[in-house]
Amino acid sequence: MAARRQRDALAVGRVIGEVLEPFTGSVNLRVAYGDRTVTNGCELRPSLVLNPPRVDIGGHDLRTFYTLVMVDPDAPSPSDPNLREYLHWLVTDIPASTGVNFGHEMVCYESPQPIVGIHRFVFVLFQQMGRQTVFAPGWRQNFSTREFAEVHNLGPPVAAIFFNGQREAGTGGRRRQ
Repeated sequence: MAARRQRDALAVGRVIGEVLEPFTGSVNLRVAYGDRTVTNGCELRPSLVLNPPRVDIGGHDLRTFYTLVMVDPDAPSPSDPNLREYLHWLVTDIPASTGVNFGHEMVCYESPQPIVGIHRFVFVLFQQMGRQTVFAPGWRQNFSTREFAEVHNLGPPVAAIFFNGQREAGTGGRRRQ
C-alpha cells in the first residue's frame, strides 16, 4: 500500500510524466535535511536545504550499487521551465543498505535557490549494472533523467521522492514589492 501511495503522490506532483515514466519502487529511499525527513510534496525553504541531505538507501546485497540523481524540472521558473531539468546532484556507486556518503559524488551538490514560483526538487534512485558504470554529464541545465538512465543502462528507477521549494520569503509566484 505504501508503494502505491508513493506512486500516486509522484503522479499528482507531475514527477511521473514530466521527469519519469511510471515505475514500481523496490528499494527504500530516505532523504532528510537535518531532522526534517522529505515526504512527497512537502515544502522546504532554501535555508533548510543549503547542505546536502542525509540519504539512506535500503537493499540487502552489498554487491548492488545505486545512482542518485537530484533534479529541478521547474528551472528557472515553473511557467517557463526552459532549463528543465536542472541537475543539482549526482552520486554513483552507492552500496545497498548505506548512504550517499559511501558513494562517489560525480556532480557536487548545488543547493536549491528558486527565484520565481514553487519548484519541485526530485530525488531519483537507480540500480546500477555494476560499479563504475555511470559517468558525469558535462552540464547541469537541460539534463534529462530519462536519457541519462538510458545512456547508462540503468533501467527504471527503484525509488523516487520530491519536495517543493520557493524563495525564502516567497508565498508563491509573486514578487514582494
